[in-house]
Amino acid sequence: MAPYEIRLIGDPVLKQVAAEVTDVDAALVRLADDMVATMYEAPGVGLAAPQVGVQKRLFVYDLHDDTGAHVIVNPVISEGRGEYVFEEGCLSVPGLAWEIVRPDEIHLTGYDLDGNEVSIEASGYEGRVFQHELDHLDGVLLVERLDEDQRKAAKRLVREMMMERRSSPPPSVGGLSFA
Repeated sequence: MAPYEIRLIGDPVLKQVAAEVTDVDAALVRLADDMVATMYEAPGVGLAAPQVGVQKRLFVYDLHDDTGAHVIVNPVISEGRGEYVFEEGCLSVPGLAWEIVRPDEIHLTGYDLDGNEVSIEASGYEGRVFQHELDHLDGVLLVERLDEDQRKAAKRLVREMMMERRSSPPPSVGGLSFA
């Protein structure tokens, strides 16, 4: 069983900007480990702390490239170039996905759990995962990245999903989703 329950669209914690991490201690390491376990059980490729109700600027991810799970603390994207369209889903909006336009190439900086600076030039899928997770830290859900017509349709689908969720057990979501 996952250590955390993933917060779903409509939860006010998902709309808040997460606070900077000021101290990497044993509690933060435990949080990151529990987030990784929660991400794998979902299953997903990334999970931001606000999605488990913790207002801290960190996310975990695993691109399934044989390097395992990683943690980025206090991430910042300083550059973005190009354009990349990709159908994006989210563990906080289960079962739904939309084509989202984002920069193709980004430069992400932050820290790992040992306090070492991380600097990553990322493009394509990797860059998209980082942008998606950073959005969560800024209180932005992928539905806010849609154009007006798509957003209206998405809100209708989300309302229907929330009504179904109230009247039945949570749906099982297959495949990989961003968190």
